[in-house]
Amino acid sequence: MFGRIWQLVSHDIGIDLGTVNTLVLVKGKGIVIREPTVVALHKKSRQILAIGTEAKRMLGRTPAVIEAVRPLRDGVISDFDTCEAMLKFFIQKVHQGPGKGLFSLPKIPRPRVVVGIPSGVTEVERRAVQDACLSAGAREAYLIEEPMAAAIGAKLPVEDPEGVMIVDIGGGTAEIAVISLGGVVINRSLRVAGDELDEEIVNYMRTRYGVLIGERTAEDIKLEIGSAYPLGDKDDMVTVVRGRDLATGLPKSLKITASEIREALSGTVSQIISMIQEVLEETPPELLTDIVERGVFLAGGGALLRGLDKRVAEETKMPVYVADDPLTTVVRGCGEVLNNLDLLSKVRVTGGLR
Repeated sequence: MFGRIWQLVSHDIGIDLGTVNTLVLVKGKGIVIREPTVVALHKKSRQILAIGTEAKRMLGRTPAVIEAVRPLRDGVISDFDTCEAMLKFFIQKVHQGPGKGLFSLPKIPRPRVVVGIPSGVTEVERRAVQDACLSAGAREAYLIEEPMAAAIGAKLPVEDPEGVMIVDIGGGTAEIAVISLGGVVINRSLRVAGDELDEEIVNYMRTRYGVLIGERTAEDIKLEIGSAYPLGDKDDMVTVVRGRDLATGLPKSLKITASEIREALSGTVSQIISMIQEVLEETPPELLTDIVERGVFLAGGGALLRGLDKRVAEETKMPVYVADDPLTTVVRGCGEVLNNLDLLSKVRVTGGLR
């Protein structure tokens, strides 16, 4: 009886628990939350002060008594209590509706939750995600691997007997998988992705120009002029970078071109492409034939890097396509399996009641 009551008053939720951003989808309503995976808290009392966008604004700008933390690193939980508090806030926000603040949320019904996780995580890391969801208020928590969720979200025929290849490049991990008959035939999880691209820009500015910049500045540069393949006339695009001169300790501004940033990103991009080539080499011949016909699909925020599809296509000799709205493919895949429980039973890694 109580189970039916929970179902009537709870919203089933799909969550893309990303290293950089967390997206929440409500069954029948679509994506309702897109927030940075950042939490601001008091250092001594550990009281939560802000979550999401408000907390991200504090990164690198907090006084001594406040710290802004990212509770996930490389796709896995690095701070369990903070991650649990963040999930609880998002789950409550979904049920509370707009107009309520962080400290005005009541106790809520317990929803069914489906969460996308990196394919390379350990059993302990999987359990940490599931326990965080259950502690945050979920009555059931199911986990599915991100490449499978991304393929489902991209509307690829994952249950067909033909092979499908998906490359999901997020903030903390790059997931490469070949899928057939509702299962992952071969996959690799590389803990090199969007965060490492930002770090490459920070390192480039330090070693080439002796200028220190922050991660947020590096991310802005990547979004503005970052690329993985020559842009032709647009290679002359420039942006003004402001940082601290390591020699004098004083502020310094300089102009950086798109070709320089491509040079900075080249190492990390090459690592991801090498992993794609490795997966292709290990793919059974019959499935490889299907992939040659259908192509390789890119998903995740990293797929938006200019020219990445052309670079991958050139080096793998395969047709390469960027999924529609690649940032949301994983959470949309989580939403699809909420509507298809038979598919959920096939693709879930683990899950169920506390």
